Amino acid sequence: MQEYSDKELLVMFKEESSKNFAFNLIIKKYQKKLYSIIRRMVISHDDTDDVLQNTFIKMWHHLDGFKEDSQLYTWLYRIATNESLTFLKKKRTKFFIPMVDVEYKLSQSLESDQYFKGDEIQLRLQKAILKLPEKQRLVFNMKYFEEMKYEDMSEILGTSVGALKASYHIAVKKIEEYVLAY
Repeated sequence: MQEYSDKELLVMFKEESSKNFAFNLIIKKYQKKLYSIIRRMVISHDDTDDVLQNTFIKMWHHLDGFKEDSQLYTWLYRIATNESLTFLKKKRTKFFIPMVDVEYKLSQSLESDQYFKGDEIQLRLQKAILKLPEKQRLVFNMKYFEEMKYEDMSEILGTSVGALKASYHIAVKKIEEYVLAY
């Protein structure tokens, strides 16, 4: 299958005759990456699928207005992140669940998840990450798992590089404390 550049995909998307084709190619190109980003935030496979679908629906509705002042992946990453945070917020407020209980439920679902392939150390790391506040968890995931540069994170999250570095440093310290304690 031919690999299209983002620029080519955007041009194809703007043409009515190739809009659906381009949309499907964008999904194929970024689905796995976005899935992993969302999965690290919402934990559950089923919830991840729902959030991913919402991400692509939002992309469909707003891609015509994409100004191309950032990379397509950066823009999609921002949508996926915002959809993940919105999902978690709705989950908390819908059931009036305190954040501690949400973390516990996510941790429990991680242990029983048939798609989780990690060992005991990986499970402990994931539990430690779940103890972080959402924004720190997001920053940690972006830097540690995605190996994203602070400048790219800043563009996606609309936060200064200095604040991101501080968040990452604090997150690492909290994770180290949790892993050593348990």
